[in-house]
Parts: sequence; structure tokens; C-alpha cells
Amino acid sequence: MRWRDLVSAGAIVLGLGVAAPAIAAVPQGPASVAGLVAKLSPAVVNISSVHHARGSGTPVPKVPEGTPLKQFFDDVNPESGKDNALPEDAESLGSGFIVSADGVVVTNNHVIDGADDIEIYTTDGTRFPAKVIGADSKTDIAVLKVNASKPLPFVEFDDSDKAQVGDWVVAIGNPFGLGGSVTMGIVSARDRDIQSGPYDSFIQTDASINQGNSGGPLFDMNGKVVGINSAIVAEGGGSLGIGFAIPANLAKPVVDQLRQYGETRRGWLGVGIQSVTDDIAESLGRPDAHGAMVTDVTTPGPSAGLIQEGDIILSFDGKPVDTMHDLPRLVAETEVGKKVPVVIARDDHQETVDITLGRLPDEAHAEAKPTGGGNGAPAKKPASATAPTLGEVLGFNLAPIDSANRKTYQLPNVQGLVITSVKSGSDADQKGLSAGLVVTEANKHKVMRLADVQTALDDARKAGHTALLFKVVDPAGQNRFIAVKIDG
Repeated sequence: MRWRDLVSAGAIVLGLGVAAPAIAAVPQGPASVAGLVAKLSPAVVNISSVHHARGSGTPVPKVPEGTPLKQFFDDVNPESGKDNALPEDAESLGSGFIVSADGVVVTNNHVIDGADDIEIYTTDGTRFPAKVIGADSKTDIAVLKVNASKPLPFVEFDDSDKAQVGDWVVAIGNPFGLGGSVTMGIVSARDRDIQSGPYDSFIQTDASINQGNSGGPLFDMNGKVVGINSAIVAEGGGSLGIGFAIPANLAKPVVDQLRQYGETRRGWLGVGIQSVTDDIAESLGRPDAHGAMVTDVTTPGPSAGLIQEGDIILSFDGKPVDTMHDLPRLVAETEVGKKVPVVIARDDHQETVDITLGRLPDEAHAEAKPTGGGNGAPAKKPASATAPTLGEVLGFNLAPIDSANRKTYQLPNVQGLVITSVKSGSDADQKGLSAGLVVTEANKHKVMRLADVQTALDDARKAGHTALLFKVVDPAGQNRFIAVKIDG
């Protein structure tokens, strides 16, 4: 075979007679997004919100210098002798985007929160006064309305689930008051929880997002909005290259509700939940730590009589609940009154219950409010003797509840055993158990006597479990489940 034949065959013979593999073609980024930006920019607006300074006290009339009343008014003026500089109005800048030809604008709630006057500026320099239709602090979304004499250019939301890690995105906004700035990058991560609210599921991007970009759109390469730019990882006020956008699939239902009702109307399941830890999963014989564990059920409520404390919710309306954090978002995105199938793990089996969602009444009933570590009363001398061996195994001591320790620990009106001391450095200590918490269940069985806990411990050992699951109640009456490793 001749040399040119080898080349035409797409291979070069090396010393050992092995053909070198062809290098795979690497997809390239778009050469230019100029056309896309030119099309989208007219729908992106700058937002100016003004907070008027509030004066203090009763106005005192100005009196000409040298008049007999000047000294009198100086004496009664509470501001006399102070810096007479008048407080100035505070102005903040942000971004937004028009979503309908009749002038509906979407932005972040924190851009306009508390503003007395709001104006938007379009790319052609037109200025419009804007009014707030509705705002939602939980998702940091606000909807504004402007009145224009002609239809305005607008953009549309897309299915943000289509935006995968590695996809190109474009951010247009008003960073540092510089209108119409464009940055480009990729989706660098999805479903980020940055602890900013109960429904965090941010799109992370490396497209530069700076101060003033808040409320602006994050576009895909089809020119559709996949996110609302909302937060940055910053140091010294500047972006460090990591920005976060509210996904369109979370934002769109909120925007629709604010436009229609002026408020949000979220679904409500009526349960309190906590994370399923590895120790909890092991204590229950679960194969993994997926799901959200139910700590209490509101009565009356949508789930009363259908879901029980200690159940683990594995899926909601056909969508998996991998972690506790998934459930509040899934419930909030579901319309009020819809009947949804909920898959739960109860004891050693799974079952599906159909629940008709109520409407989330207020923050007090917000779904998936994690139950934190209760800080009970300081450890006191036990009111009654505990079994030393049990305390050594568990890392904490228990005592039956009587009138003395109910008063000492200011216990809620519950039945069970009170924790009187916790061994420093033990697993129980690290898990947040403390004196004054009440244990009401051990391995899903009610406990009233120390013997009940011993029985649960013996059963756990027989089943080969290395942890024991306790249901505890704090002084505020909040339930939670904690799995404590068995020592010995």
C-alpha cells in the first residue's frame, strides 16, 4: 500500500503497526451572539427604585435670623445643635425584563422591596413609572406593570429543565448602573441550595453577574428565559465568577399567580419534615438515605389520617424526593386543590396515598421547616435513678417524667422519658441531644418506662442494627427523629 493510500484510509502506521486513533471533534461555542443580543435587548430594562428619607419629630418653622422668636424656636427644636444636613433619598439600581406586550415586567423582589418610587428604562431611553402588581419574598420575585402607548417588545420563559450543565447562556442586565451589558458563559451547576429561602434550586452559571444584574434574564441560545439572575458569590462587592439564577420552572408559576391574584397561592401538604440521615436509614433498615422524614402532621390538614409521624416520603406527584429539600419546592409548585399521589415508606413496606393539597396558610405552616437541635435546659442532677448500662450504651441518661422534673425542665405536655444528661463527645451529644428533651418513641414504639427503651435496644441489636431511632420533643413542642449509634 502506498503512503497516500494510508493517509486516505485515515490512519498512519506506527512502529508497532497500530493505527493512531482519530481525535474526536470537539463542539465549539457560538462564534457570535450579536444577532441574538440585538433581538433580546429591547425587552431587558433597567430598574431604578427610590426610598424616600423619612424626617423625624415635628416640623419647626424657619425663623429669620435676628428676630426675637429665633432663640425661642431654637430652644424648642429637638434637632437644635445637631447636624442640620437633611437625610438623602436612597436609590438602588437593578434589572428586569418585559414578559408581555402590555408592559408586565419581572424582576427580583429585593430590587424594589420597600421602594416609594419605581421607574424602568428601556434601551431606547424611554422612562416609565412602574407599580408593583405583586411580590414574593420566598422566591425573591416581583412583578411590575408599566403603561405604554404602544406594544412593548417582550421575551418568554422556557423549560429550564432543558438547560443542562455545559449549555451556553447569556445574561443581559444593568451591572453597576451600566445599562445593556451582556455577558456569556455556561450553566456550571444545577439545583444549588444557597440557603436564601425555602425553595432554593438555583441554576449556577459562570456568566458574569454583578451588582445591578439582579432581576435580569438568563437566556438560552434559543433566546428564551431559563432563569432570573439573583445572587452572586462575591468578595469586596465584586463577582467571583459564580452567579445564581432562579430557574424559569420555579419562577413562571409564581409570576403567573402574582399577575392573576397579586399574591402567591402555594400548595400545602400539612406536614413537618426532616432529613433522613445515614444513621436514621440504618436504624430503619432502609437501603439509602433518600426521602423526607415526617416529624409531625397538622390536624386538621391535608395529610391528617393519611400520613403518620415517622413515615418517609419518597415521591410526590410522580417526582422523586431524593432529599428533604426537594419536597417543599415540589409542593409549592403544585396548584391548590390538586389530588396527588404520595409514595411513603412505613415500617417495612411502601404504599401510595392520594392527598388533596390545601393552600399554604402562612410561614408557621411552611413545608419542610427543618427541626434544629434543641437547646434544652442545662444538665441537672437526675430526678430519679437511671440504668447506668443503658446510659453508657446510648450516651445519655433518661428518667421517667414526674412533677419535679417537669417543673425543672419546663417540659411540654407530652408523655415519655426526659433526658437528664448527655455524655460529652458522645454520638448523642454530636447529634444535638441535650438535657430537657423528651424521648417519646424508640424504634417507632412509644416509651413510658426505661424498660421500653431497653426492649427497643435489644430488638435493634437482634436485627443487626448499629443505631437506635428516637423521636424527641423539645420544650417548644417540636418533634424530630434522631438516630443514635449504639455503643457496644
